[in-house]
Amino acid sequence: MRIFVFYLFLFISSSLVAQEFGRSDSLRGYLSPLRSCYDVTYYHLDINVDPEEKFIKGYTEIHFNALESFQLFQIDLFENMNISQIIYKEKELDFTREFNAVFVDFKDTIELNTKAFITVFYDGYPREAINAPWDGGFSWKKDKNGKDWIGVSCQGLGASSWWPNKDHQSDEPDSMLVSCQIPYGLTCVSNGNLRLHDLRKSTMHFNTFHWFVSYPINNYDVSVNIGDYVHFGDKFISQSDTLSLDYYVLSYNEDKARKQFEQVKPMLRCFEEYLGPYPFFNDGYALIETPYLGMEHQSGIAYGNDYKPGYKGNTDFIAGLDFDYIIIHETGHEWWGNSITANDISDMWIQETFCTYSEVLYVECIYGYDAMIKYVKNQMSMARNARPIVGVPDVHSKGSSDMYAKGSAVMHTVRSLVENDSLWFDLIKTMTNHFKYQTIDGRDVLNYINQKSGKNFDNIFQQYLYSSKLPVFEYYFTGFGRNKKLNYRWKAIESFNMPIKVRLDGNFYKWVYPTSEWQQIRMKGSSRNFKIAQHLFLIDSKKIK
Repeated sequence: MRIFVFYLFLFISSSLVAQEFGRSDSLRGYLSPLRSCYDVTYYHLDINVDPEEKFIKGYTEIHFNALESFQLFQIDLFENMNISQIIYKEKELDFTREFNAVFVDFKDTIELNTKAFITVFYDGYPREAINAPWDGGFSWKKDKNGKDWIGVSCQGLGASSWWPNKDHQSDEPDSMLVSCQIPYGLTCVSNGNLRLHDLRKSTMHFNTFHWFVSYPINNYDVSVNIGDYVHFGDKFISQSDTLSLDYYVLSYNEDKARKQFEQVKPMLRCFEEYLGPYPFFNDGYALIETPYLGMEHQSGIAYGNDYKPGYKGNTDFIAGLDFDYIIIHETGHEWWGNSITANDISDMWIQETFCTYSEVLYVECIYGYDAMIKYVKNQMSMARNARPIVGVPDVHSKGSSDMYAKGSAVMHTVRSLVENDSLWFDLIKTMTNHFKYQTIDGRDVLNYINQKSGKNFDNIFQQYLYSSKLPVFEYYFTGFGRNKKLNYRWKAIESFNMPIKVRLDGNFYKWVYPTSEWQQIRMKGSSRNFKIAQHLFLIDSKKIK
């Protein structure tokens, strides 16, 4: 009966969004009773990677705690990947598959609070990325010396594209072990710390690397990087501890890497000041050269920016500044995205907005306030305003790409509205600590900002996150001389009443408080001197008469 109710819910929910979403989306995105009945506590992913065949084979141990009694639960693995068997207590379990969902039947009831694990044996040809990291999957490449160079990126696509797991962002294991067997002569680098280079499992043709993650980790952050790597390291002396820095780069790029990665320590110093201590001290911080641009893999960041500023030498994206965008942005994700993760991908803006805003904090820290304003204005210009920043929940639907630059500009707007930099910076820093190692919803973030600022920004966030369009400040002038007046209002969602600063006399900015109704304020100078503080607020403006 319970299973029937579950399927009925899925049918109804998918019908509500039938034009865009189907059952496969619900199976992937909805935290159904078959997923909420258990909590994953630990994964051991053990894989053999065959670069020649572009084939992987191995198993995942999924350790869990039963949050209620159940007989059936769901794990996930893409349907193009084969499951040979699922073992529980040395017995093979029955399972069925639908799209990328795998329904495992324990036959007997798993009682509440039971701690147990299953082992899922699988193999297959995982999806090959066409344009990583935006198009996820395996990147099977060769370096300049003709040696295999492999990376995995799967944010959005899903970790279940290449290994069996409970593929929902709301459930992170407390820790994880990644074992990777690869051809001899290559190195495998994953997340966390290298626990063992297992010679006992090695042969003339293969060797095995074991990487242990000692913190909670979201599934898409798990990765393997394989190549002819050289390793060098450094130390970052923080305010409270010493962080190990590890760099894995192709053998012929070591000199360039040593120079480019000098940006790491000043960046970490800035982020520590604005965001708090690096969240994964025990696992260290690593940059790993990859055959694609980059990805925020926890404690093992993928780096593929060719040791150049901006995006592979193009600095337009970063307002003409000279820093390596991939190093800065992907490291910002260690706080926002890795330590703090959205429960549902529809709230992916939590991760991308605050990570992109960390770029703003970095620029202000390194280059100063004026450079920061220039940087934010550049972000404002990137807003597309075509779709809302927030996606549709429960169907694995992320919002628009405006969650990046536009989202960051929204945070800059809120900073202007708070009008107290000490309070604002303290809010940002304490928020990263408050939600540390948690999965959260957008409402959690908004409530925190409201509470700590002492102001209610609900209608402002409603406008910027859930409406696709920017608020428009409409205005016109009436009268002459001393009777000159500014007439103004908002064209925005209902009840939108965000104050902004305007210059009325040619000298100083003054707060005005527009609503949807026309208001007036006396001008002290010529209308030619009127100016809106567009550098402080993400808005459109329109003179209508």
